[in-house]
Amino acid sequence: MTAVLLMLVWTAGALPASAAPVKPGLAGPSASRLAQPPEGPTLTRIRETGVVVIGYRPASAPFSYLDAQLRPTGYSVELCERVIASLRVRLKLPDLEVRRVAVGSATRMPMVSNGTLDMECGITTNTAERARSQAFSVTIFVAETKLMTRHGEKVQSLLDLRGRPVVSTIGTTSIQHLAKVNEQQGLNIRIVAGLDDPDAFQLLRSGRADAFMMDDVIIRSLLAQQGAAVSTDDYVISDRALTVEPYAIGLNRDDPMFKTMVDDVLTGLYRSGEIHTIYRRWFESPLPPTGINLKLPMNAAFRRVVAQPTDSPDPERYR
Repeated sequence: MTAVLLMLVWTAGALPASAAPVKPGLAGPSASRLAQPPEGPTLTRIRETGVVVIGYRPASAPFSYLDAQLRPTGYSVELCERVIASLRVRLKLPDLEVRRVAVGSATRMPMVSNGTLDMECGITTNTAERARSQAFSVTIFVAETKLMTRHGEKVQSLLDLRGRPVVSTIGTTSIQHLAKVNEQQGLNIRIVAGLDDPDAFQLLRSGRADAFMMDDVIIRSLLAQQGAAVSTDDYVISDRALTVEPYAIGLNRDDPMFKTMVDDVLTGLYRSGEIHTIYRRWFESPLPPTGINLKLPMNAAFRRVVAQPTDSPDPERYR
């Protein structure tokens, strides 16, 4: 028995390093995989398929629109492209394919919720109600809803439009707010729905509506796109904001790991100050291919977000 024990001790001491006992999960064939944090369903699918799918708006400059080559471009699209660049490095997929899908006000959120899109890169407001079906990145822009009227008629609130036709865009928080206030206050406003923002604006121009309720940045962009066809005296935008709209990138509600990765990229742009260069490119410089310059400096609400990033849907957080 003594001889057998001595032989076992000698044999254990003579084992080569590669055969030495290891702690479970720290070595062996799957060690590198186990050492990495789990990726979640979105990153796993992107790694396996080599494809990431983003949604874009075809006519929502400067956030998301088509350039002269009919390729999606804009502020929101560029932010999503920064996330995609990070994905290529993280997943070691330099040839990662980007599939771009056109979305509208009515289709964007269902396509995020059902998994068709990995990111929705447009002009979607983060709200508590919408967060029940999808997630949102940290806020990427803060807009305010205002009223635009024709021919110098200035209105400041929906009370001024009692009994009159008011247009907004289908599937937006603006038309939801319009319907809610109209019912609560018994204003008897006739709500007209545009299929998209340009269509809603045309309904105002044609006289089928007396006012257009929409986010201020979208209204100003639509006016700028009219060029010489529209005089500064033709339309008036209200001074008073009806609602506050925190825009964000739409994401899968059931994948917090992917949201963390997206947020890390965005907050990295905020911390480095690069977001200011990106912002100036789309809001304070000539836009390709039209050359229109919105001349819209970053507002105080978004500056606060850059300093202290948040994904809060609460409008009061931005006032």
